[in-house]
Amino acid sequence: MRLIRLPQVKDMTGLGRSSVYKLMSEGKFPKAVTLIGRASAWVENEVVEWIEDRITERDLESFSDN
Repeated sequence: MRLIRLPQVKDMTGLGRSSVYKLMSEGKFPKAVTLIGRASAWVENEVVEWIEDRITERDLESFSDN
């Protein structure tokens, strides 16, 4: 298991900081893990799974449009 920091999350998802935290607060993005003090990170596999879910949703929408 690997933890990644916000810059990596942003690079992987294409989202900005505020979007990550907004989606997180809405329960639509994996929650960060508090490391120490205010430092936080995300479980890389959870972020990858979130991305894969977006791809699956896109593919299902494309399939239903045909």
